[in-house]
Amino acid sequence: MSASANYLGERTQDSGELLDEIMPSAITLAMMLRHKKMAAWLRAELEGYQDHDAAPLYRRNLPGHIVAKSPQYGWIPAPVSDQQTQEYGHLDLIDGTKSLEKICVNSKKGDGNRLLLDEDDMAVLQKQINLTAELAINLSRDVYSRLLKTVRGAIYLWTQELLAKGLAGEHNHYSPEERAQVAELDTPEHFWRKAMNEVDTLPIPDVRSAGFFERMFGRAS
Repeated sequence: MSASANYLGERTQDSGELLDEIMPSAITLAMMLRHKKMAAWLRAELEGYQDHDAAPLYRRNLPGHIVAKSPQYGWIPAPVSDQQTQEYGHLDLIDGTKSLEKICVNSKKGDGNRLLLDEDDMAVLQKQINLTAELAINLSRDVYSRLLKTVRGAIYLWTQELLAKGLAGEHNHYSPEERAQVAELDTPEHFWRKAMNEVDTLPIPDVRSAGFFERMFGRAS
């Protein structure tokens, strides 16, 4: 299988390419370069994290709005204070990028995704606001998109550094000399931290929304 830092970098900038379609190629390139840390991070992103503490910062304490389930009106804003929102209105997203991207693609701009509060947190908050209704956190589509753009941006930054080190062109394999040339770039945390800081200025597209027929006939599912 061939792998190209040029092509991978171009794909990260193409709004028509889903991250789910890019990740396997990124993993292949990392393995060919013997970038074990990068390959492990990419796989964890693709498959999800088992441990909340292992999830990178861009997946932690993501802000949302607390909503309550009303028998008459469905999900409505919960009667919580700003302090309660600050304390309880955030969560970690540890699902794989494929699952998160599916939510994002099948949502329209301005939409959100609802996730029930942790049972213990829900019980405490229900008591505080004197409410027995189910409580959930509504995370906006923008929160999902920003997380996915950060992952995509980290891959983009990695490819640009590979190219700057002279690894342009198609390759069916890399020589020991070529691998040694870029060994110092096996630093996923460096790239995702940089992507976090620069996500708004990187040439990375927002996650697109599926069109009507795509939602009906399931490419995004």
